[in-house]
Amino acid sequence: MDLRSFYKGKRVLVTGHTGFKGSWLCRILQLFGAEVTGYSLEPPTDPSLFAVAGIAREMQSFTGDVRDMEGLLKVFERTRPEIVLHLAAQPIVWESYRDPVGTYSTNVMGTVHLLEAVRQTPGILSVLNVTTDKVYLNREWLWGYREDEPLDGYDPYSNSKSCSELVTHSYIRSFFQANGPAVSTARAGNVIGGGDFAADRIVPDCVRAALAKEKIVLRNPNSTRPYQHVLEPLFAYLMIAKEQAEDPGKAGFYNVGPGEADCVTNGKLAELFCTLWGEGLSWEAKDMNGPHEANFLKLDCSLLKGTFGWKPVFSIEEAVAATVEWSKVYAVGGDVRKMMDTQIARYEKLFGGNGDVI
Repeated sequence: MDLRSFYKGKRVLVTGHTGFKGSWLCRILQLFGAEVTGYSLEPPTDPSLFAVAGIAREMQSFTGDVRDMEGLLKVFERTRPEIVLHLAAQPIVWESYRDPVGTYSTNVMGTVHLLEAVRQTPGILSVLNVTTDKVYLNREWLWGYREDEPLDGYDPYSNSKSCSELVTHSYIRSFFQANGPAVSTARAGNVIGGGDFAADRIVPDCVRAALAKEKIVLRNPNSTRPYQHVLEPLFAYLMIAKEQAEDPGKAGFYNVGPGEADCVTNGKLAELFCTLWGEGLSWEAKDMNGPHEANFLKLDCSLLKGTFGWKPVFSIEEAVAATVEWSKVYAVGGDVRKMMDTQIARYEKLFGGNGDVI
């Protein structure tokens, strides 16, 4: 699938562009030759991938809050995007327990503001709202959730993303079915990869422990999650946005996750990380007395596969290996931007593109 030729010269607006996934997404689009605009708060971590990889150098970067309707509209009016990719969110489960009001206002009203800006801006072809695998009413059964399962996330983060889905469904029915643009949502699994510096996430905790030469501490080693390398969902997002722009009948609500064999426990993920990192790195479990988190969650991605012919590229071992590869370059002060470009090109070739590093 030739994503590169589609996005070359396209005006693309990414919300949440200063975050981990947003930074990787903007770099892909830059390499594809898109005219990239970002709208987001300042990077959520220090250090941040956005800063260390110099992502701002080849794009328009606007600092703003999706809760600020007026500010968001001004950016839409100024840049007139053709493609809109909505990643802005409060994405941390534990933070949603500390600040439920902020989480709901960002994840729900932020989506309302985004879609209202889309409604008021002519010329938009395609919109994708990125939510999460945690939108489902999780009964912790052994099979993967399908897109027609009930939406009812448990914690404030997950539930706010369920609400974001419902807001999107309403805007589609109320405003976009007759006159466009094509709008989809993508419910992605847990992402890993180089440059994630967030708190309360397993892989950033693994990297921090490795750099400090300490044991990795896991709070839920037996919990199973659909882990995938960050490039997996990002290329899927770009695919969905492209395909629905060309054929609005392909718009829908899609799970984006790894293969069945790559849904692993936190303990298995940490063990893989330790093996690939080396240097005697190890992990231990510790009861953190934290709030509720799901113990078991899988996605059924049959709809995405059937509609677009999509399939995951990396195994979990390859995903962790790519994460370690990037992190080791960062650890010695190497060129992480070049490493990003190398990994994007490698992935693009496997995905079906030409994989040229620009």
